[in-house]
Amino acid sequence: MNSPRSAAAAPIAREPTLTERDTALGRWMLAPALVYIALLVGFPFLLSMYYSLSNATVGNTHLQFAGLDNFRQIVQDGTFWRSMRNTLVFTIVSQVLVVILGKILAMALYNDFRGKWLVRLLILLPWVAPISLGTIGWLWIFDPVYSIINWTLRALGLIGPDTWPIWLGQPDLAMISIVLVDVWRLLPLATVIILAGLSGIPQDIHDAAHMDGAGFWRHLLRINIPLVMPIMLVALLFGIVFTFTDMIIVYVLTRGGPFDSTQVLASLAFFTGVPGGDLAQGAAISLFLFPLLVAVVILLLTIARRAEVT
Repeated sequence: MNSPRSAAAAPIAREPTLTERDTALGRWMLAPALVYIALLVGFPFLLSMYYSLSNATVGNTHLQFAGLDNFRQIVQDGTFWRSMRNTLVFTIVSQVLVVILGKILAMALYNDFRGKWLVRLLILLPWVAPISLGTIGWLWIFDPVYSIINWTLRALGLIGPDTWPIWLGQPDLAMISIVLVDVWRLLPLATVIILAGLSGIPQDIHDAAHMDGAGFWRHLLRINIPLVMPIMLVALLFGIVFTFTDMIIVYVLTRGGPFDSTQVLASLAFFTGVPGGDLAQGAAISLFLFPLLVAVVILLLTIARRAEVT
């Protein structure tokens, strides 16, 4: 029979605190998202690495180890470097325009005016609509015969009767076209993100600047942009990731043409791996996106952190 002293010395089970319960609950709530990301991103990434080091082709069930041969062939291909250059031009030009226009629209929507809800709705429509359907609409806008842009330019007298731009058939105009569609698509997201940053600036700061006699440009350059800079960099980061990895606009509008003038890495990987049947080289091309995106993410997050601290 146990003595009273031994019973008193027995350890008493401690109930978890509220913080510990919240931590455990948070982990369980995050588990489905982590599993989803692992299946949606992790598995295809590992499969791409496996394919890039093999001789995988469509219909080939006996894979052999090829080492770095696929990467050597890629870097010796002129189309790859042309696609790399197009990807950088496409991403940089479109995202610079997105951030600048997003900042302008956010500042306009920050003020109160009649019909503000309707303007916000119209701005958000490109982001809500499926990108494939929206791009098909732009395909009609750029049509060589029925292009509303050309007819409008001719009606305004901006182009002569002997001038008729073929937007998707001329290399320079084709690049301008896909940049325009990408700006149209990502501008709503950048506007909403920057508008949220503007709304987070305390009104006291604006009032103090107004009392000090700060004009529009001084208020913009000394207060508005510095305080919203971390948010603008986040919008830029999202835009770069979406643009760098997307091929829908190029696939629907130009298929990478004319003469590979709009071919980007994402579309080149698709055309090489799926229609071309060379899964190994397609996977190798897609893996070139990973280190570039990692470098961009680290750079922008570092700059955003420093801007937030200062």
